[in-house]
Amino acid sequence: MTVTARTHGAVVAGGREVTRAEVEDFLYAEADILDAWDYDAWLALFEPGTARSEVPATDWNGTSPHASGSFVNDDWDLIRARVKRLKSRKAHAENPPSRTHRLVSNVRLFPWQDDPALLRVTAAFVIHRARDGEFDPYVGRYDHLLVAEPDGLRFRRRRAVLGHELLRPGGRLSFIL
Repeated sequence: MTVTARTHGAVVAGGREVTRAEVEDFLYAEADILDAWDYDAWLALFEPGTARSEVPATDWNGTSPHASGSFVNDDWDLIRARVKRLKSRKAHAENPPSRTHRLVSNVRLFPWQDDPALLRVTAAFVIHRARDGEFDPYVGRYDHLLVAEPDGLRFRRRRAVLGHELLRPGGRLSFIL
């Protein structure tokens, strides 16, 4: 059987070469930041002004998240508002915060045809969440657009696509996937 590689170990974006190892380090650092509930550090991973954060509904068909609905469809201002809310006592569903542990794997890089300054990154995730005596696994894939800046990577679009057909009864997404 012949396997044709659809992915690249390195992609040129933003006028520089970005390696899979650099992207993996970026995603692993993000996972650590989220597990530590360090939302100021997480916000710093986004491209100010233009970034988006998306979690499409479980019946999403791969087209516009607006067509099938979304759990999260935040522009830059809403990302900042979400961070502010999660850091406050007003985040009742996450006070005290859930304990999470994230695994990220199968990281792949692709050139983004629409804009040579961007690269598309896909990866698989498993997030284990403990809250109120319950233990829930969340599985899915990331489909991000990253900006390669001279000093590092930033999210232009951070998309987490759940692999679930539905959330369990009482399940809630009150934390960042």
